[in-house]
Amino acid sequence: MPKFKSARIHDQTLTRGAGGELHQTAEDGFDTLTTAQGGPVADDQNALKIGARGPTLIEDFHFREKMFHFDHERIPERVVHARGYGAHGFFETYEPLIEFTRADIFQRAGEITPVFVRFSTVAGSKGSADLARDVRGFAVKFYTQEGNWDLVGNNIPVFFIQDAIKFPDIIHAVKPEPDRGFPQAQSAHDNFWDFISLTPESMNMIMWVMSDRAIPRSFRFMEGFGVHTFRLLDENDKSTFVKFIWKPKLGMQSVMWNEAVKINGADPDFHRRDLWNAIQAGDFPEWELCLQLFDQDFADSFDFDVLDPTKLIPEELIKPIPVGRLVLDRMPDNFFAETEQVAFMTQNVPPGIDFSDDPLLQGRNFSYLDTQLKRLGSPNFTHIPVNAPKCPFAHFQQDGHMAMRNPKGRVNYQPNSHGLGPREDPQRGHRSHATPPEGPKQRLRPESFADHYSQARQFYLSQTAVEQKHIASALVFELAKCELPVIRERMIAHLLNIDGPLAETVAEKLGIKMLPDPADAAVAPVDLPESPALSILSNPPESFAGRKVGALICDGVDAALVQELADALASEGAMLEVIAPKIGGARAADGSLIPAMHMVDGGPSVLFDAVALILTPEGAERLAGDVAARDFVSDAFAHCKFIAHTQGATALLEAVGIEPTADEGLLPLDLGTCADFVATCRQIRLWARERALKP
Repeated sequence: MPKFKSARIHDQTLTRGAGGELHQTAEDGFDTLTTAQGGPVADDQNALKIGARGPTLIEDFHFREKMFHFDHERIPERVVHARGYGAHGFFETYEPLIEFTRADIFQRAGEITPVFVRFSTVAGSKGSADLARDVRGFAVKFYTQEGNWDLVGNNIPVFFIQDAIKFPDIIHAVKPEPDRGFPQAQSAHDNFWDFISLTPESMNMIMWVMSDRAIPRSFRFMEGFGVHTFRLLDENDKSTFVKFIWKPKLGMQSVMWNEAVKINGADPDFHRRDLWNAIQAGDFPEWELCLQLFDQDFADSFDFDVLDPTKLIPEELIKPIPVGRLVLDRMPDNFFAETEQVAFMTQNVPPGIDFSDDPLLQGRNFSYLDTQLKRLGSPNFTHIPVNAPKCPFAHFQQDGHMAMRNPKGRVNYQPNSHGLGPREDPQRGHRSHATPPEGPKQRLRPESFADHYSQARQFYLSQTAVEQKHIASALVFELAKCELPVIRERMIAHLLNIDGPLAETVAEKLGIKMLPDPADAAVAPVDLPESPALSILSNPPESFAGRKVGALICDGVDAALVQELADALASEGAMLEVIAPKIGGARAADGSLIPAMHMVDGGPSVLFDAVALILTPEGAERLAGDVAARDFVSDAFAHCKFIAHTQGATALLEAVGIEPTADEGLLPLDLGTCADFVATCRQIRLWARERALKP
């Protein structure tokens, strides 16, 4: 039997098991947790399984009741992922994968499969802002020729919890606190960090959520992950484990936290608008689907359990193989009919794709049907066009609210002697992998799930110095919002198991003078090789394509220069948006009108990836007295953006204390130099400036 360590927290006595999970023990004056029927609960941390690593059992009435109630808590918006935006497109298969799977979508090179994709934030309501620090949902519905396949993932490859029975708890903790109804779409409050600090298994995910991954610049510039380990089954039901990864063709990019806060104020629909504008302009976003394929021998040799959803397989160990491309090329005709009513469910897989015994995946497979019934009000939600298969289908399901179709004729059952209706097909139909379960029924985590710190440390050490600084700043910001000092101290204890200098930096910023002891670890953390694939900045985009430059102009500027810049950006696959003192635009020196998309007050530099100041000396002098114009320049500089400027813009630069030659990120702009400016912008940011501004 594993040894248990006890820890007293407030009025509770908690025991820590081998997996680091916390258990409540009986104590005078402390209520016993029960089911809604009043039955005492022995274990609220683990769902009932066959063996430590086996499948979750449907007879677990406590888990069933807990998830049933959680799935039905909200109407009409989703309990999680309420803030979402979707688009139609297609998936093109590169080459057949017959060696690994009989899934029809992977049988023919060049196969085109219609898709619907929904991006989302997790914690906020439908009305929250796009740039919250949060996980992003990345859900893809493939309308394959053998039924719908829903790959329901996130932009982060790991998750907070190991067992689905804890899902209501993590979401309850991150949502607005129930007595006050705030904060909205934020994790910077006591309830969230109280839960996290008592849940060591969350430490890897916390490093990701505190990183720049949680504030992406655009849906188009973020990765997606299936999170769990799945199985591919070939024609003979031979199994190959698989992890699914989406790689954006435009590369990865995030924003700075100060920038995200200001974007939320200037345009809370920033991500939605970005996707809408790109597709409307014909600049169709594209990702490659990549697979990490491995067998049981690799799974047995891996340092971590492939069934643990808080862990990933570094790309340096198993290189992702591109197998197809996803292109989004059409927006919904009606947001509610499609984006709001689309129903994703992890259990929707075609023949040839199957599940592992990942306990979080098992719980999601069980839970999602309940969620759709509650949200959409009827078991007939597949009659809604966005949810309906696009392949032939036939069954005997009938009646119910909003039934749009019913079986025709006399027969609505099977077997029948009339020779009517559909029949099962053992060869074409879905077959589950025959994994023999082992072990007794029990509620516990396997020992192989017990290392909660090593991959968190690997992730942190794999970041560049800039990214590490952002993680530390995010932790300080979030923990500073907690009212209870004990929560901050518990988190510092966890951080000491991840990286000592990180813990010391955060503690110093929070005013914690004496470091606590490191948190008890069920398994002592080990040093893993750094994984450059985990860093955004170590994997820069190949071009400036898909980005935007904001050009601040005034009357009297050279129209030819503005046009040259627009042409240079268009050649790169980027675009120019003009900002002027008046929304009508500005009158160029040759008398032509240059239209503007934004006024200075409504087009702050946070909306752009780089900026250009195309001004006359007189125009710059006037704008130097405008607060919004000064903020446009000072924010662009503070956010490490490249700034092109004409000689006439000097007065505006100097008004905010910036010398025109302050660093290599300030580039003179004149006829003939626009292409050079665009080429420089491929670096996205001048991070050396951040180090100079904040040593």
